[in-house]
Amino acid sequence: MASDKHPVLLTTERLRLTQLPPDAAARVVAYHEANRDHLGPVSPTRPPNFFTLTYWRTRLAQDLEDARLDVSLRLVILPRSEPLSSAPVIGNISLTHIRRGPLQAADLGYGLDHRHERRGLMTEALRAVCTHAFISMGLHRIQANHLPENLRSAAVLRRLGFAVEGYARDFLLIDGRWRDHVLTSLVAPQPPPDPVPPGP
Repeated sequence: MASDKHPVLLTTERLRLTQLPPDAAARVVAYHEANRDHLGPVSPTRPPNFFTLTYWRTRLAQDLEDARLDVSLRLVILPRSEPLSSAPVIGNISLTHIRRGPLQAADLGYGLDHRHERRGLMTEALRAVCTHAFISMGLHRIQANHLPENLRSAAVLRRLGFAVEGYARDFLLIDGRWRDHVLTSLVAPQPPPDPVPPGP
């Protein structure tokens, strides 16, 4: 299914989730700089120029192209209380490795600014993204994996209805070490069956 050419914009009670253009790179760099110690230990190894405007200008342009090609959808989380054009980035959510055909699945990743935790914002944002994935994108299955000790992430996924499906050893290279991960997934809700007509 081809992605809409216009940037995605999802709105919740407190948040906006959208794709940013390359000229918004400074806002993304500020978010990652503020959360370098918070998100770094649970993130795959980053390139040496990850915290630069040059990297993020290129990356944001590529993210828009990847969405157009239906390869991935990478969104930032912005507070709804501030103007879209200047609101600070307070989180990110990505649907990557989109597979079509008989699978219709994607991998989910996410992060939240440490200054905005414990307010239910990630649950609110992820609920909107999952709904968009199932209804607008036509996906059937969303897969999300987390470190066994990341109990906060596990709780968020559980609240959203993700089911644990397995445990993968040495699953992902993080901070120079191969780390185990808990494997979870959420399947699109099934429509209710058509009512059976009454008999004669």
